[in-house]
Amino acid sequence: MTKIAVLGNGSWGSVLGSMLADNGNEVTLYGNIDSVNEEINKTHTNSHYMKDWKLNETAKATGDLAEALDGAELVLFVLPTKAVRIVAKNVRKVLDKTGAKPLLVTATKGIEPGTKKLIFEILTEEIYPNDSDKIVAISGPSHAENVAQKDLTAIACASTDENNAKKVQKLFSNDYVRFYTNDDLIGVEVGGAVKNVIAIAAGILVGQGYGDDAKAALMTRGLAEITRLGVNYFGAKPMTFSGLSGIGDLIVTCTSVNSRNWRAGKQIGEGKSLDYVLKNMGQVVEGATTVKAVHELSEEKGIDMPISDAIYRVLYENADVATEIKKMMGREPKPEIRL
Repeated sequence: MTKIAVLGNGSWGSVLGSMLADNGNEVTLYGNIDSVNEEINKTHTNSHYMKDWKLNETAKATGDLAEALDGAELVLFVLPTKAVRIVAKNVRKVLDKTGAKPLLVTATKGIEPGTKKLIFEILTEEIYPNDSDKIVAISGPSHAENVAQKDLTAIACASTDENNAKKVQKLFSNDYVRFYTNDDLIGVEVGGAVKNVIAIAAGILVGQGYGDDAKAALMTRGLAEITRLGVNYFGAKPMTFSGLSGIGDLIVTCTSVNSRNWRAGKQIGEGKSLDYVLKNMGQVVEGATTVKAVHELSEEKGIDMPISDAIYRVLYENADVATEIKKMMGREPKPEIRL
């Protein structure tokens, strides 16, 4: 049995925590909403995020970070991107007092605006300076709602240390979720983050009334943008984007009603404002934040990312969706395969 702290008790945190408890581990969920913690402990439910579903009864919840981390051999971050650095600083303070060196795993999918740092880079800076080997990223085509129902799922776990990736693979895998190791930590994180931007675009197209051809074109060209950014700026391996955290995650996020980013895009395509969508979504729409970092990178480094740039203009510069689509289709002809 491994003692695991899950930082974040939203939908994904609850589902992954419950799954890890199902696998025979001792799990403590950490979150800052007292009512959610109380509900998890008393009724083993989390109705705020996951209706009509129960967690494994051995999983417990707390609002005390030190309590969650006490004795933890593995710490799983399942937080919004904007919260990762703040919580990581506090984790470092606790670990400095105890001297513990747990393995860090991140299921957060995003790029920090301003710094343009990936999640593993934030954790490295704040917790394990110059030691990214102790960090593993998990990413792949999965929704909390499906994993909660024990749908068959495949996910990548990536680390610069093969043994740590294998540890996570063994701890997390079971008869309905299969984990594959990957040594391209950068590529797995880039794929998981930027696909959320493309998912917003996919939703917008549906909201505008476009069909399967448009969706297929968007996903294919979106994958080209993700690969271009990952390889040319971050130094990722091109083949990673043909895998679970690339095309796999892109497919599920661009086609499923369980995708918050897709649902947000659909509403925007139907004419609703970003402010309205974010206020009424009830959960974090990571693509709306990540697109800021992606736009900054594409401008600063001259990386050709027309879909991502168009989404940025629609979300933050009040650009007209129909006009952006027309501009996209009227761009100068280019070869299909290029980096």
